[in-house]
Amino acid sequence: MIASTLIQKPLEAERRSTQWLRQFIFLLIGAGIYLLLTNLAFAHGMSEEEKQSIIEGGNMAYLWLGATHMLSGYDHLAFVFGIIFFLTSFRDIAKYVTAFTVGHSITLIYATFNAIQLDYFLIDAVIGLSVSYIAFANIDGFRKYLNINPPNMMVMIVGLGLIHGFGLSTRLQLLPLSEDQLLMNIISFNIGVELGQITALAVMLLLIAAWRKSHFFQTFSLITNYTLIFWGILLFLMQMHGYEHTTNAEELAPPNASVLGVDAGNSVVSTNTLPAEWQDTVDITLPPRSDTEYKLNVTKGNLFAFTWNTDGGELFYDFHGEPAGDTTGAFQSFDKGTRNQGNGELTAIFNGTHGWYWKNRSADPVTVTLKVKGEYRLPEPAAKAPQPDPSEDGSAKKHDSLF
Repeated sequence: MIASTLIQKPLEAERRSTQWLRQFIFLLIGAGIYLLLTNLAFAHGMSEEEKQSIIEGGNMAYLWLGATHMLSGYDHLAFVFGIIFFLTSFRDIAKYVTAFTVGHSITLIYATFNAIQLDYFLIDAVIGLSVSYIAFANIDGFRKYLNINPPNMMVMIVGLGLIHGFGLSTRLQLLPLSEDQLLMNIISFNIGVELGQITALAVMLLLIAAWRKSHFFQTFSLITNYTLIFWGILLFLMQMHGYEHTTNAEELAPPNASVLGVDAGNSVVSTNTLPAEWQDTVDITLPPRSDTEYKLNVTKGNLFAFTWNTDGGELFYDFHGEPAGDTTGAFQSFDKGTRNQGNGELTAIFNGTHGWYWKNRSADPVTVTLKVKGEYRLPEPAAKAPQPDPSEDGSAKKHDSLF
């Protein structure tokens, strides 16, 4: 009887441990899916209030953004987690994490400083595969499933770090970088990234050290790495889906979409009659690594058409509207991407401003020529600032706004 009881207690404890582990795994998978979905929804946008706060905050704002980006960048963190999973000595941890840091720092600084642009969906897709790769290496998948020796881990971590750096640079180039303080903006952001990485790394090491003492650590590690492989593949598929929708928007857009994108065939059939000729033409020049907006005042139900093109360079654009009287900073985006031209028509679904945000990520100035026609009011020009007396000391301040 006593022997039976002694046997049942370990079995019951093991059963509870297995049940708890299974619940933990489902939690990991669920959290991963949630993070993937929220990242796709919010990773590639920024409100005007956020941009203004960055400008006013200076280099400290870039440092803070770098830290928070790394701490919320689950794809980068998952890769770091995979690197250190089976490392036990401080020397090995420092060696491999430093290799990753050097890799992503090189491309972050170089690509941003030279305005090198890569499609963010493709970069994030490769980053997803890098997470799967490191987890596959952790389970010795090359020998176990492919019957080959794994590639040199140090070389692979540096190489994948370079790719992660392009991802970080893509995010940084969405910010309102200062041409005069460009290098300091980049360095501040990179320092923030490293501080965020160190913070996350410390938490990871504590968690892994605690788990390593458990008798089912091997089971936990196996399931965790398979979960990382799953997350990486899911991220790859979702980012490729996003890439497909941005590059082939005309094929994937619904037939009754309210906005006609570049070369798209989804124009709204409207009973409104637009003028035959363009009513207004505006030329807008964006200096290197700058951004600007141009808005029309449109009444709900009114229709306007537009076309714009650059003098050669591509711009990131966001065609959007902002409801009149709204003080939250909310806006509705109708179409966005990176191109050198756009055209379409829109029937306003609310009273307010409707127009374009353009960002020049290149190192050369780009001029946009915008033509519009329909039912709208042009933005009122800003009051002209009084000119300073030439006899007085000091120089006039330039105003970057269009209106």
